[in-house]
Amino acid sequence: MTASSRTGILGGRFDPIHLGHLETAAVAQRMLALDRVLLIPSRVSPHRGAPARATDRDRLALVTLAASGTVGLSPCQLELESEAPSYTAVTLERLRDQGHRRTQLFFIIGADAFADISTWHDYPAVLDGAHFVVVSRPGHPLADLIEALPDLRARMRPLSHNPERLSLDANAAPVVFLIDAVTPDISSTKIRARVARSEPLIGLVPDNVAAYIRRHRLYMPQGGDTSHLPDTGAELT
Repeated sequence: MTASSRTGILGGRFDPIHLGHLETAAVAQRMLALDRVLLIPSRVSPHRGAPARATDRDRLALVTLAASGTVGLSPCQLELESEAPSYTAVTLERLRDQGHRRTQLFFIIGADAFADISTWHDYPAVLDGAHFVVVSRPGHPLADLIEALPDLRARMRPLSHNPERLSLDANAAPVVFLIDAVTPDISSTKIRARVARSEPLIGLVPDNVAAYIRRHRLYMPQGGDTSHLPDTGAELT
């Protein structure tokens, strides 16, 4: 990638990754003309007490499958390579150490998660490490977010249209972009529950992700039936 390339970052547990994650990435990529979006599974989430249900290897495989065939999406193992908690501030620092300028990094996050930004490690300095791209989520409109975070209003920059190539000053401080979008009301928790109940995942995850879950019996009680999930034959070896 060139020095002027724009890199989006969508992190999360991805246990499993689903169409809500992918649509959030697509909206940010389109609205900010991002050249690529890194999908980064977290290894140790500092905001969650219980560990992920699927292994690191399986979650990375699911992310890789979800990104396959979509131009501009790339799986990234950056946080899985570290034993330390997956702090966003540290991840952004590592990306800058790799040569990315902070004004060419765009950290993508749902409005529900961003509402808790003041509890994050190294807040408020973390907001200086990259642009933040906050996408509305079902039940979490941007108007509520603006009202809840008055100290950050000066940083916020709503995007209500699709610019061909948004002009940004490379020497200016990062900002918080706000994107009002319609994204699927899907959660990984609900998907795991559906798998455990032997219910289909149509319209919730890509077919190749559903096939991997089926073949590797992820999220199933011992002896559970996964025959309802589509077997597309597409999976990692």
